[in-house]
Amino acid sequence: MAISFQTQLIEFKLSEKGKLKSWIKTVIESEKKKQGEINFVFTTDEEVLKANVQFLKHNTYTDIITFDYCEGNIINGDIIISIQRVEENAEKFKTDFKTELKRVIIHGILHLCGYKDKSENDIAIMRSKENSALKKYPE
Repeated sequence: MAISFQTQLIEFKLSEKGKLKSWIKTVIESEKKKQGEINFVFTTDEEVLKANVQFLKHNTYTDIITFDYCEGNIINGDIIISIQRVEENAEKFKTDFKTELKRVIIHGILHLCGYKDKSENDIAIMRSKENSALKKYPE
């Protein structure tokens, strides 16, 4: 059971991989779940858009797409993240890139743990969970 990080069609170097993996596992365990195979792919806006159109029939740009392959309590999935969109959102939300990237990473994990973000109430719960998780990141 592993967490992997890959890049596709983009120059991007992820730092603190060990810390990220440990943090992700802590968040999963706090949700009473077990870590399985989780694959993060960091890529371009265009690649995320292609996946959004092909698999979800949404013709919109987004920062993240989560593919859920969970089995019971075991968290498995592919999480595709647009680095360009994370950079834009960091500026838009007046935060730094690293914090916004961690928020997006854990957003995908929370989706795999069963949280949604379609209704206002779901979004509020998701934001609260993200904020709580960010506080648990090891310094």
